[in-house]
Amino acid sequence: MTEDFRLVIDLSVVLGAAAVGGLLAALLRQPILLGYLLAGMLVGPTGLGLLKEVPQVEGLAQLGVAFLLFALGVSFSLGEIRKVQGVSLGGSALQILLTIAVTTLIAVGVGWVSSPNQGIFLGAVLSLSSTAVVLRSLMDRNELESIQGQIMLGILVVQDLAVGLMIAVLPALNKPPEELGLALGQAVLTIALIALGAIAAGMWLLPPLLRLLAKTESREIFLLGVVALCLGIALLTQYLGLSIEIGAFIAGLMISEVEYADQTLDYVESIRDIFTTLFFASIGMLIDPVFLWEHLDRIIELVSLVILGKFLITTPIVKFFGYSWKTSLLVGIGLAQIGEFSFVLLTAGRGLGLVSQQVYLLTLGTTAVTLLVTPFLLKLVPVLLELPLLRRLLKEDEILDMDLTGLPKRNHVIVCGYGRVGKSVVKLLQKQNYPVLVIEQSETVINEVRDAQLPYIYGNAASQTILAKAGVDQALGMAIALSDSMSTRLCLKRALEFAPELDVIVRANSDRDIELLYQLGAREVVQPEFEASLELAAHLFFSLGMGERHIQQQVQQVRDSHYANLRGDALPEGTARLLRQAAQDMNSRWLSVPEDSPIRGMSLAEIQLRQLTGVTLLAIVRADGTEVDYPSGQTRLQGGDRLLIVGEPAEFEACEALIHGRVSVPQGETFFLWILLPQEIGEKHCTIADLHLPETVTIRALRREGTLLSEPSSDCPLMAGDRLLLTGPMDALRRIGDQLQARSTPLPP
Repeated sequence: MTEDFRLVIDLSVVLGAAAVGGLLAALLRQPILLGYLLAGMLVGPTGLGLLKEVPQVEGLAQLGVAFLLFALGVSFSLGEIRKVQGVSLGGSALQILLTIAVTTLIAVGVGWVSSPNQGIFLGAVLSLSSTAVVLRSLMDRNELESIQGQIMLGILVVQDLAVGLMIAVLPALNKPPEELGLALGQAVLTIALIALGAIAAGMWLLPPLLRLLAKTESREIFLLGVVALCLGIALLTQYLGLSIEIGAFIAGLMISEVEYADQTLDYVESIRDIFTTLFFASIGMLIDPVFLWEHLDRIIELVSLVILGKFLITTPIVKFFGYSWKTSLLVGIGLAQIGEFSFVLLTAGRGLGLVSQQVYLLTLGTTAVTLLVTPFLLKLVPVLLELPLLRRLLKEDEILDMDLTGLPKRNHVIVCGYGRVGKSVVKLLQKQNYPVLVIEQSETVINEVRDAQLPYIYGNAASQTILAKAGVDQALGMAIALSDSMSTRLCLKRALEFAPELDVIVRANSDRDIELLYQLGAREVVQPEFEASLELAAHLFFSLGMGERHIQQQVQQVRDSHYANLRGDALPEGTARLLRQAAQDMNSRWLSVPEDSPIRGMSLAEIQLRQLTGVTLLAIVRADGTEVDYPSGQTRLQGGDRLLIVGEPAEFEACEALIHGRVSVPQGETFFLWILLPQEIGEKHCTIADLHLPETVTIRALRREGTLLSEPSSDCPLMAGDRLLLTGPMDALRRIGDQLQARSTPLPP
């Protein structure tokens, strides 16, 4: 078999195996690059041995790395760094330097490497995090615009930029200690000179060249010209003593500032993706599964050390730059893995003799495992942060900056999130002269709010402390337009805990959130993509001659059905699946209704489960196995039912007490009313007896900071912020509510 034909077969095997591996990884909701790695392990010399000419494939894979760095340079955005420029620039530099320093000390101390230079190289490898995995995880959770998402992306962009510098100085690390400083200086000087040349070429040579290519209006010619430019600069940098990879990155940076950057990236991405797949598959060929199995205990130790070490380094750095502990913890765990560019460094370092074969294989295995566990950690951390102990520890840190002067106190509309949607809502409300209060957590966006001279609170809209300061219980309504699905759900749930009757309109970030948000208590849920589809269809129907009234009826039917006709998951099995996924992201628990429960046979509207306990009921599984997803107010509970509820631990206890009859439920014509006690009541150290309630009105429960006290005694002291559940005639309840809000003294007898 000729060498050329052997190469064709090898390429076919690699690409076919990578396609299957990537498909399986995607179906299992794992990073696709892990599928590429496993595919390479399977078909490589240490697996089934289907590939014999690994060096030839590695040569093509090096082109993949070059195109990967070229595309990174083209897509480089200063805007991403400006959003969080302090922590992204200063924090990234500190994180990289500290990781290198700690790794060098540990590696030299335990004998993993034979010289400090090798320790520095290993530290550089471990300092990088995975842009691909973190970006995919943030996109899946709709957290790209969240504060933790912005910080992660800002740090990752700077890390990716640092790859170029690291590759450039790698040859210097192979020098003797006495020559190291001179070698590093030469490398940095060479990069500086090349950078100056690149800047000059980017300003005066590239624009007319790309303009000439674009004038041909030929995709092929434009693509060939760009590829030739990329490879030409890459070969030039190698000739000057640097690497092909750093040259490709510089070529990308040169193009990133010209008007054809987007078009270039669009053309090159397909080539980049194919060659990058070859790169990751070739890395997989080098991983020996037998070696990993024989050293499994060491791999587990290294994975634990990397995740814990990077977490302990990154978290304090983010906190040092003024962010909350919660944000710092999320960023710390989100970046606690080794990235795909570490493979690039590791391969180059092995060629220079900076790592032994054993350390090389251990690092490859450790990198693959950290990439595997990162998505699970990112899903787990928000749930852990809602545990009572951590919530108490982080509660004081929830308010980052708050300007309470001039805030509306009553009859205002709260807008959570000041992105494109939130900004439009605020403008429309202002045109109708409604008082508006904005809650926003992004430090960049909050400057726009200040410039617009809007009342605002800077903090997490899902925080109970923030919502209390915003006066949710006195607001006319609330619009939630947050980019983070988890924060959206928590904000809605906690706002309704303060004011169960509050009119809340919510933007759904994905169609799977629509029904859950309705179940959590939203008055209306808007999904922007579906709304755009309705508007397009309405205009099309009108142009086709359909009557305007009929069009409005059709559109309203779709909205009334919660977009059921437009959603692909409207089938019962799809709803149940999305329900389980949503419940996983919140504190959830299954509770059983005993046969002798006092609420057996009552409807959910009669029980008032959310008002009494704070929990939200998502699903009911009957004793015969029938499942009721998103039960309505008319749904009646039966003995043997299992209830899927979401809430806080204290709310779970209150719900369990209600189900087992330890908290009584009003019956018949009696009405409910939750009353928030004003500040003056708590300051005067009043008790329940001091309220002098009419005999027809009874206090059935008292809620204080998430706990529920059933039928408190008359001598129970009251505190500001307490909520009393009153039952009795509607007229009497309304009179009491109005008097408590209007007066600063206890009610008269």
